[in-house]
Amino acid sequence: MSFPTRPLGQSPLMVSPLCFGGNVFGWTVDPSTSFALLDAWLGAGMNFVDTADVYSRWVPGHVGGESETLIGQWLQKSGKRKQLVLATKLGKDMGDGKVGLHPKYIKQAVDASLTRLQTDYIDLYQTHDDDPNIPLEDVLGTLGELIQAGKVRAIGASNYSAQRLAEALDCSDRHRLARFDSLQPLYNLYDRAVFEKELQPLCVARNVGVINFYALAAGFLTGKYRSEADVGKSLRGAKTTSLYLNPRGLRIVDALEQVAAQYKAQPGEVAIAWLLQQAGIAAPIASATSLAQLQSLVTAATLQLDATALAALDDASRED
Repeated sequence: MSFPTRPLGQSPLMVSPLCFGGNVFGWTVDPSTSFALLDAWLGAGMNFVDTADVYSRWVPGHVGGESETLIGQWLQKSGKRKQLVLATKLGKDMGDGKVGLHPKYIKQAVDASLTRLQTDYIDLYQTHDDDPNIPLEDVLGTLGELIQAGKVRAIGASNYSAQRLAEALDCSDRHRLARFDSLQPLYNLYDRAVFEKELQPLCVARNVGVINFYALAAGFLTGKYRSEADVGKSLRGAKTTSLYLNPRGLRIVDALEQVAAQYKAQPGEVAIAWLLQQAGIAAPIASATSLAQLQSLVTAATLQLDATALAALDDASRED
């Protein structure tokens, strides 16, 4: 199977309709399974993988860089670097003062990521968080130097407000600096309001490709979390309790199950398919910890929901 690629913003990158979230590598997925998932992802016709230097520093005994290290080992073993659009991020706290977007630190962080990834270039290098303490001209200027040096092909932003993203795009235009060609925001069928109110219109108008995270709301939109008793089903399950396990969340899952039955699909597949039909979305980011879960993501990319299904999902996910 192969999927048509699409441009990511105004960058030279052509990406598959879905992006594999690499936060699971070295966390909930061991090395051998990580390698199998990466092989299967490319084998299924996808080419886009996202990670970050900080993955998975939150795990006891980890220091960050575990995901990048595993991806790097796979790249060396597989020889498939040219088939992959590889994205990573910097800026989250790595300890020992390694945090933020100071120009000196950006240059240190990119070299550390390149070493762990065992590659000489990163396709998409993203600022994991905004850093209001550093002038945008300095951040964009330094990232532009990385592009000029061949270490990075394109740059993107994550977790930026609409105001700050607009300021960054204006800064790039005004000073002829490298521009953010992608945005990585929180967006899914439950978490809609913040993105749709200001970020989505901005990204569409300014041609910034959206690669949203939590596409399945930490697994909640798969329908496997229906009660407090279900929370222990996975390491990520606890996150769904306070965030999504409420009347609105359950209403959304009910609608997903109804649409899924019509399409002979799974609820999570419908949730991904809905995202793929939203304006400005380039490639939702979703993770898998098994080959079966990965195949479900691939199936989702083939679903085309009709107007009735889309309306039912929109109605169920309206804010209370």
